[in-house]
Amino acid sequence: MKICIINGPNLNLLGKRETTIYGEKPFEDYYEQIKIDFPAIEFDYFQSNVEGELINKIQEVGYQVDGIILNAGGYTHTSVALADTISAIETPVIEVHISNIYAREAYRHESLTAKKCIGIIAGFGFKSYTLAIEYLLSEKISD
Repeated sequence: MKICIINGPNLNLLGKRETTIYGEKPFEDYYEQIKIDFPAIEFDYFQSNVEGELINKIQEVGYQVDGIILNAGGYTHTSVALADTISAIETPVIEVHISNIYAREAYRHESLTAKKCIGIIAGFGFKSYTLAIEYLLSEKISD
């Protein structure tokens, strides 16, 4: 099984930025742990602060992997282009957020990308990614 995790803008600063919201652990530490916790899964990880690079990555892997876990960061609420890209591919995409976007500022309450994803998981810290992995794994097993 192959899963691609794609993180958007400012997620390269996890562990440093707004630690009361996002925690003190960098994503890279979590990523190393999931590779240990899920040895049967081949993971690919990509992060970019640039919308076009995120679109290119989704298009690149959108016909090659079993699932995409996407945390589009601020683009979640603004990017029609990312939503269109998710619609254009065959691979199922799960939107994740570390924080509960619905308990934050009003502008974070609408996700343009979630409408094109198979589901959304938010508010569980890095566990949001783990829950998405577990879902994709359970769906692959049931095929």
